[in-house]
Amino acid sequence: MDTNQFEVIIIGGSYAGLSTAMTLGRSLRKTLIIDAGEPCNKQTPHSHNFLTQDGKTPREITEVSKKQVLKYDTITFYDGTALKGRKVSEGFEITTNNGAVFKGKKVVFATGIKDLLPAIKGIEQCWGISVVHCPYCHGYEIRDKKTAIIANGNKAFHLASLVNNLTKEITILTSEKKNFDESQLQKLKQHNIKIIEKEISEIIHKKGILEQIIFTDGSKEIFECAYTATTFKQSTSIPTELGCKLTENGYIEVDIMQKTTVNGVFACGDNSAMMRSVATAVYSGNITGAIINKELTEESF
Repeated sequence: MDTNQFEVIIIGGSYAGLSTAMTLGRSLRKTLIIDAGEPCNKQTPHSHNFLTQDGKTPREITEVSKKQVLKYDTITFYDGTALKGRKVSEGFEITTNNGAVFKGKKVVFATGIKDLLPAIKGIEQCWGISVVHCPYCHGYEIRDKKTAIIANGNKAFHLASLVNNLTKEITILTSEKKNFDESQLQKLKQHNIKIIEKEISEIIHKKGILEQIIFTDGSKEIFECAYTATTFKQSTSIPTELGCKLTENGYIEVDIMQKTTVNGVFACGDNSAMMRSVATAVYSGNITGAIINKELTEESF
C-alpha cells in the first residue's frame, strides 16, 4: 500500500481545513492535512462571534479541533509547508518543504490569506490586538474607546458606519488627501467623525496595546485602538500554478460548493471568502468535505 497516496490532500490545518477533514474522516476518506502551524491570527488574543467558543484563544480552538479530527483513523496530519503542486494521472501531486511528495485524487486549499499591513512602524506588533480589521470579530471588546480608522474613501466610510454603533469617538486617518464625496462628508460630519489627512509615522504601544499615533509632521494624537482596511495576498501560489482563477479582489474563485475553476481542486476559508471569520471558515470547510465525499462516491460507486 502506498502510504503517500491519499484520496484527499488538505493544505492548511486551521478552522476551514480541520472542518473539511472532520467531514471526510466521518466518511472514512483517507485524508492528509499539511500544515506548518503559522495561522494569520496567531497574535490575536481572543476569538469571538463563534458559538460555544466565544472568548477562546485561536490556539485553543485549533488544538481542540485538531484533537477531535485526529480521532478519526483515516486522517493523517503532516507538519510542513506545501511548496509545489502539479496535476498527475492519479489526481494531484504535492511536494513539501521537507521534500516529501504526496498524491491525492482531490486537493483542498484552506490556506487563508496574508495581510499586507500599511508601512507604519509599530502596526505589526498591534495587529489583531489593538489594531484590527473587523468590528464583528473585535468591536465589542474595544467599544467606547477612542478609535482611529486608518483608511480612506469608501473603505473608511464603511468602517466608520459600522464602528459608529460601538463608540462615539471616531477619527478617520487618511494618511493623504481625503477621498469622500459630498454625501459621505455630510454623514461623517453629522456623526461627529473627524478626519485627519496627515501621514502616519508610527504607532506607540505597550505590548501591542495602542497608546498614541505619531504623524510625520511630529504631531501626536491619543488613541486606544484602531481599525485598518488592509490589502492581502494569497498565502500560496500553488492554486494559480494549477490553473485556479482568482477573482478581481484576489480571492480564489469558487462556486457555492467550494469548487475552484480546476476540476478536483477546492478552496475554503479566508482564501476564497470576503466574510472573514472562524464561523465562516468552519461552515465552508464543512461544505467542502461533504461535496468531495459526494464526488468520490460518484466516481467509485
